Amino acid sequence: MIEVQDLAKRFVQGRGKKARTVQAVDRVSWTADDGAITGVLGPNGAGKTTTLRMVAALIEPDSGRIAVDGIDVARKPREALARLGVLSDARGLYPRLTARENIVYYGRLHGMGAEQAAERAETLAQMLEMQALLDRRTEGFSQGERMKTALARALVHDPANIILDEPTNGLDVLATRALREALRRLRDEHGKCIVFSTHIMQEVAYLCDRVVLVSHGRTVAEGTVAELNARAGQTDFEETFVHLAFTDDERARGGQS
Repeated sequence: MIEVQDLAKRFVQGRGKKARTVQAVDRVSWTADDGAITGVLGPNGAGKTTTLRMVAALIEPDSGRIAVDGIDVARKPREALARLGVLSDARGLYPRLTARENIVYYGRLHGMGAEQAAERAETLAQMLEMQALLDRRTEGFSQGERMKTALARALVHDPANIILDEPTNGLDVLATRALREALRRLRDEHGKCIVFSTHIMQEVAYLCDRVVLVSHGRTVAEGTVAELNARAGQTDFEETFVHLAFTDDERARGGQS
């Protein structure tokens, strides 16, 4: 389980007289349960990626609390990160290493023994249907092949909680379907807590058990797709998203904040 309570983060943009403070996240709160996929959605600049990076201990919050399975991320970051698998929008694979070597290396960084990490790489290759990729260098991989390798690397230490920030960017239809199936299996067969950020509303309807809408750095709505549709008086979730995430003026300007 991942718990986010009253999270806030400011950044300073520019220098000197042109410097200004931007409130990227302003008291965001949400909970992601075990055995469920929670979607964190919002317009560009809403603060969702900043929030996920704070959950992953990549950015320190100004205030608020983050707990991973009850472990305070600020107080015990290494202990919390041991229970997290993070797939960010930057894949960061080592191009001169094979997919297997990338996965095993990441496992060793998590304190796994060489044999244990190698066995885990084989298990993940079967789960993600990537056996044919294991002994190829990742240089020249397609987006789908890179995604599978990066996901396997994030899962090598068998974390109870998984964070995916827009993982389907640049993927073709088959790769996207393969990713969705893998996430369902991780949820249904392994009881993982999965937090999923995306701009594609169709993916939300296919995958998410619960949805958190973030706008202007704040949580503006939370619930199932059906609950949020009912709240907005809509039947199409894309219309619901526009209705709840944007102000009247922003909708009149075509969603530009």
